[in-house]
This record gives sequence, structure tokens and C-alpha cells, in this order.
Amino acid sequence: MLMFGALQIFVSQIPDFHSMEWLSVLSAVMSFTYAFIGLGFGLAKVIENGTIKGSLGGVSTSSTASKLFLAFQALGDMACAYPFSIIVLEIQDTLKSPPSQNKTMKKAAKFATLVTTFFYLCCGCFGYAAFGNATPGNMLTGFGFYEPYWLVDFANACIVLHLVGGYQVFAQPVFAFAERGMRKKFPNNSFINQVHTLKLPFLFPVQISVLRLCFRTLYVVSTTGVAMLFPYFNQVLGLLGGLNFWPLCIYFPIRMYTAQKKIQPWSSQWLALQVFSIFCFCVAAVAFIGSIEGVISARFG
Repeated sequence: MLMFGALQIFVSQIPDFHSMEWLSVLSAVMSFTYAFIGLGFGLAKVIENGTIKGSLGGVSTSSTASKLFLAFQALGDMACAYPFSIIVLEIQDTLKSPPSQNKTMKKAAKFATLVTTFFYLCCGCFGYAAFGNATPGNMLTGFGFYEPYWLVDFANACIVLHLVGGYQVFAQPVFAFAERGMRKKFPNNSFINQVHTLKLPFLFPVQISVLRLCFRTLYVVSTTGVAMLFPYFNQVLGLLGGLNFWPLCIYFPIRMYTAQKKIQPWSSQWLALQVFSIFCFCVAAVAFIGSIEGVISARFG
């Protein structure tokens, strides 16, 4: 984790979200690679076992409450599987037209949702069929598979590279938002607005912003510290899913849609959207509660 954080401090100094196309492509290639490997491992394990493990009841627990908390946590994990709404506007801002950005984004969102659903369902179902109730939280890094060693190691290397790029894809909009806000609030502050040129031997000159260097370094250090305090994969995923899913994926899009289409309050369409929003809020709430319980149990239990 320390090595990953140190690398992110360096990569975070990329000055512009528009310059990250190569990093996004690399992350996507790595994601497809380890997803195919994990899917192949799960299928091969099922064939090797000659039977489908697992049960409809899932993992047995000591009490009904524990079972409910695990189910709630699973809802959070699923909600975290579709977090691209956080960066949709930043990505759309980098697109060129024609065709119009909204048409391109609709096609991209549909394709991304279908592909993501396919891989998550296949990897999840084949993983559970291969290991049953002993399925690890992550089949590749959770020591579900050991052989062939070189292929497992290669898949894990792909996961690391994907996470390096994925961290930046989600962090860069945060950096841009915070830095724009500080520059707007303090337009005459030299610490915030001044850029220095650093000439490195045998390399091209590098533009160094003191604000970018300090703020992004502190951000990476803080997130690395939190990750080291709570190194619990599924629980943290569920927690993030419970926090982000309803406001970013449901509430704000519905508000924007009703405003754009001028949907009248208490009309049938308006009521249907509100019912859907309330239902998703309940899902996010129980997912958050279950994940909080999971983090506390893992940390102090």
C-alpha cells in the first residue's frame, strides 16, 4: 500500500484530465485482461470439480442479523460496480463534436453497462460455482487460485496497473474541482496561482505548481492512510457504494431529467420517478448500514 501510494503521488502530478487518455486506455486493457483470466479460471475450476458448488442460501451465519448485514453489504458491493456517474461529466467535457457529446455518452454508457454487467455476472457466478461458500472476496488477489503461478501473477499485475489508472480517473476530477475553486477564491495568491519551470537534465522542462504539488500529495497521503487503517476489500467497496449510489446515480440525474423535460409534479411520470428514487435510497441506506457493520466487525471484531 505504501508503494502504491508513493506511485500515486508521482502520477497525480499529471496537470490536466485531458492528457490522461493513455492512462485510461491502459486501465481498460488491464481490466479486460484480468477479467478474462478470472472468468477462465472460474470456468476451468468448475469443470475440474465436476460439480457446481454453493447453495441458494449462501454462507451460513450464526444469527439472522449477521445474515442480513452480509446481504446489505452485498447490495453495497453491487452498487459500487457502477460508479461511472462520478466521472461522466468530466469525460463528456473532453469529447469533441460532432456528433454531439450527449449522443456519444449515451452510446458509451449503454456499452459500458452491458460489458460491466456481463463480466461481473460471469466472474461472480463462476467464482461461486467454483468455490461455493469459501469464495474469497476477490478470486485473484484473495488466493482463490494458485496455479498456474505465472498467469495468476500476471493477472494480479494487471489489477495493480488497472488500479493505478483507476485511482487517477476518479481522483483527477476531485483535483480539478478543488484547484479551480481555490484559484477562483484567491486569484491573487502567489502560492495558489504561481507555476515554476523545473529544468531536468536530459529531459524536457517540467511545469511545477506549488498548489498542485502540495494539495495532491496530501490527498494521496490521506487516502493511503485510510486504506491502511481499513484494508477490507468487500466492506469498503460496499461502504463506497452505499455512499455514492443514490445521490450520484439516482437523485441528481432524476432531478436534472425532470427539470430538463419539465415534468409536472404529481404527474404519473413524476410519481414513478419519485418511487424509484425512494426505493434506491432504501437500498443505498441498508447497503451503507451493512457495510459499516462489516468494517467495524473486521476492524474490532
